Amino acid sequence: MPSVPSVRVYDLPVIRDSRGSLSYAEYGKDLPFITKRYFVVFDVPAGEVRGGHAHKSVEQFLVCVKGSVWVTIDDGRQQIQILLEGPARGLYVPPLIWSTQHGHSPDAVLLVLSSETYDADEYIRSYEEFKNLAGTE
Repeated sequence: MPSVPSVRVYDLPVIRDSRGSLSYAEYGKDLPFITKRYFVVFDVPAGEVRGGHAHKSVEQFLVCVKGSVWVTIDDGRQQIQILLEGPARGLYVPPLIWSTQHGHSPDAVLLVLSSETYDADEYIRSYEEFKNLAGTE
């Protein structure tokens, strides 16, 4: 399977007991950055695609806390698809990586942790601009 070297999949710890299960991530161990913002994507209609952009300097960490979602990662040279299914797996997406989320299960809840607060100017929404900035064009 091809890989995108700067992208990393994390198997997150899960603690189970008679009261239920708990999954977590800690900065410096499972989270490669301090979180300044989070958002949750849910109720995505069948066939809809989310993402479809890259960031200039923002890092993100994605966890599908319920259901499943496919994430296509693209560094301008190659693409890989990663299935996020449940809260025990996280995906680190560094800057200058094109990311698209698709194939959401009906119950999918995607938690996205971000290294910075929202800034519309930080997004790269043109694939051609992304390839130019990534040095792959």
